Amino acid sequence: MGNNRRDSKHYEDSLRKFDKTAQHGPGEAVDLVKSLSFAKFDETVELAVRLGVDPRKADQIVRGTVGLPAGTGKAVRVAVFAAGAQAQEARDAGADIVGADDLAERVQGGFLDFDVAIATPDLMRAQVARLGRILGPRGLMPNPKTGTVTDEVGKAVTEFKGGRMEYRTDRYGNIHVPVGKVSFDRRALLENIRAVVDELNRAKPAAAKGRYMRGITLTTTMGPGVKVDTNPMRALDDELAGAGAGAAS
Repeated sequence: MGNNRRDSKHYEDSLRKFDKTAQHGPGEAVDLVKSLSFAKFDETVELAVRLGVDPRKADQIVRGTVGLPAGTGKAVRVAVFAAGAQAQEARDAGADIVGADDLAERVQGGFLDFDVAIATPDLMRAQVARLGRILGPRGLMPNPKTGTVTDEVGKAVTEFKGGRMEYRTDRYGNIHVPVGKVSFDRRALLENIRAVVDELNRAKPAAAKGRYMRGITLTTTMGPGVKVDTNPMRALDDELAGAGAGAAS
């Protein structure tokens, strides 16, 4: 899709509409990516953050989950490895697929029609651990650090259905997190961006030295990246206050 996007006449036209080397305030960046959207579907808006970490070192990997207050705009399919009362708890919370050894067998057979996998600790040891070669490369392996290995499966299902996202540095030290859809209003996107930035600051490794947030880019599924001013995310508070005032008027 990346090559098709860059070969697109619409994409090239979008590049000519703004200075791609300039940094923009958060609100301006949101307005710009929305205005540059040209797809016939509701594009996802993604925040990419380049961190000053060395992900080759275990103590500098940044990983966790973040709750997006305005949601993701996407229907999230959740699979839960659980049995007995916990399986019923997962179903009651709205899990799309629930099972134990039967679900593990389906995954081994190639079934991967879900966005998040949650497992109870007992089934993580007994069933899910051996699925690492299948789930791991797709970013679907449950992990206690992301809240996807838990006895509180109902709570976890509700959170991930409601907009909780996993994040992790790639091998270059970048984090990519969807923060909504082009159809979201400015305030909703800014609230989600604020939540991601706050979470990444909270998760800063003690071993990370020097400037932590080295680059922030906002983009849509098909559109060009817009650079966001990394100096302040304090400017987000002013932007949110302005967006709130605008929404109230």
